[in-house]
Amino acid sequence: MSRSSRLSGESGRATGTPAKPSVQHALAGIVGTRAAGAPACCRLKAFECAKPAKCRRSGLWAFRAGHELSGLAILLFISGTTFALKGEAKLALPYGLDSRPSARAYLEMPETDHGAPPRLLSQTGAFRNTRDLAPADSLIPYDLNVAFYSDRAEKSRWLSVPQDRSAIGSKIEFAATGDWQFPNGTVFVKHFAMVTDETRPDQTRRLETRLLVRDAKGGVYGVTYKWRPDNSDADLLASNLTETLQIRTSTGVRTQTWYYPSRQDCLTCHSATAGGVLGLKTRQLNRDFSFPTGVRDNELRAWNHIGLFEPAFKEMELTNYARLARGDDSTRSLEDRTRSYLDANCAYCHRPGGTVAYFDARYDTPLDRQRLVDGQVLIDEGLDKARVIAPNDVWRSVALLRISSLEGLKMPPLARETLDEHGVDLLREWIESLPGPKVLPPPMFSLRGGKYQELVELSLRHPEPGVAIRYTTDGSVPTSSDPLYEAPITLSEPTTVRARAFKSGFTKSITVQETFVFTRKR
Repeated sequence: MSRSSRLSGESGRATGTPAKPSVQHALAGIVGTRAAGAPACCRLKAFECAKPAKCRRSGLWAFRAGHELSGLAILLFISGTTFALKGEAKLALPYGLDSRPSARAYLEMPETDHGAPPRLLSQTGAFRNTRDLAPADSLIPYDLNVAFYSDRAEKSRWLSVPQDRSAIGSKIEFAATGDWQFPNGTVFVKHFAMVTDETRPDQTRRLETRLLVRDAKGGVYGVTYKWRPDNSDADLLASNLTETLQIRTSTGVRTQTWYYPSRQDCLTCHSATAGGVLGLKTRQLNRDFSFPTGVRDNELRAWNHIGLFEPAFKEMELTNYARLARGDDSTRSLEDRTRSYLDANCAYCHRPGGTVAYFDARYDTPLDRQRLVDGQVLIDEGLDKARVIAPNDVWRSVALLRISSLEGLKMPPLARETLDEHGVDLLREWIESLPGPKVLPPPMFSLRGGKYQELVELSLRHPEPGVAIRYTTDGSVPTSSDPLYEAPITLSEPTTVRARAFKSGFTKSITVQETFVFTRKR
């Protein structure tokens, strides 16, 4: 059989990432080994049709991913060398989407934020069966490389891009970097559910479904629908709402607060500066996704294939596009993973023209221009030499301080009621990996501040041997000339004790304090 002969089917140029059969399988294909029962057009033993239930004689062989391709097979595939069976064909991976769905602009939502949204989720046009959470045919499902933290909720996402027969304003303005622009009438749907029994992760409760609409003015507006207990439908919320959830754990029951945002809350994050639409961009959707067709494909590739983008891109360019890194992706650097986390959770505000701050959290901005590491802060939170990220100093890194808090200084400030422990650990690990001088942790108090009726004995300690702990009781910041802590401090009057650690060869610790108030028994 000659090397210049061709496989069966129509000729065409292979696109996307090649499937990965083994060299042995490739050679089996070359010699034409047939699989029993397979139709004549695809009886190669090595390659399985991606849609065996729907034999498509399109001239393109579609192969399941997950095999290994190496050596000669790679060389043959890349070079375009083909072999004789019947007709002509090229090898190609299947697409996750076959065709662009027909979509009505705005679905059943008003064209501007001045209109009255439907009172029920079932009336929005987003779902063909609301109880079953079955999306309308116009909705395209998607997922992100790195999701915004949403108090441990599970999320599902879809969008509906209007199909205009005139092809004017019906495509997404694609950009390899930065933000995309969406046509008016695009609707984004995000569904939230919470695991209610941590010992049975399949037990979830539907909380809310949010719709974000690209309106007729080029802006956006958002609405929230709260699910009914019986999951029959979800009701439009007129304002924000806070609810306490009961979550069963392996040791009992914990409570968690859930915040339902108002329409105004939506615009706090989905601002004009951030482009109105968050999440949907090249670095977030450059990922594989299991589509309802049963095919796993790169989302960008699938969307490009059905004509959603203007301009369209060449599939060979996919490998050049940035891709955010999950926090648990050990194949990516710690820096990449942390910057990806900050991009997803902070960049919608922390960017040029955004919130009043100096740093730019966008992943597209090179690290040396982000003003993150050793970056100046506007609000130092009472820390000496505070920085956005202080190299090797977790105590002076304001970014870490704020994402580690649930108090008024917490970040993000809206709709976050629980601690993102994985995000905190990731940021802390990156800070500790950065080159910088050794830094002393602050001293530890034996008692928390508060109200006491009797005198107390306050002890101070430090894990580092040879550390000098200096303290004050007059509200001033301790210096190396202030009293040295040597024995427990007796307190009987209202006092603020401030302490700091010193040791040669180390950067002194930050100042910590506790305030003690005494109430006399009557």
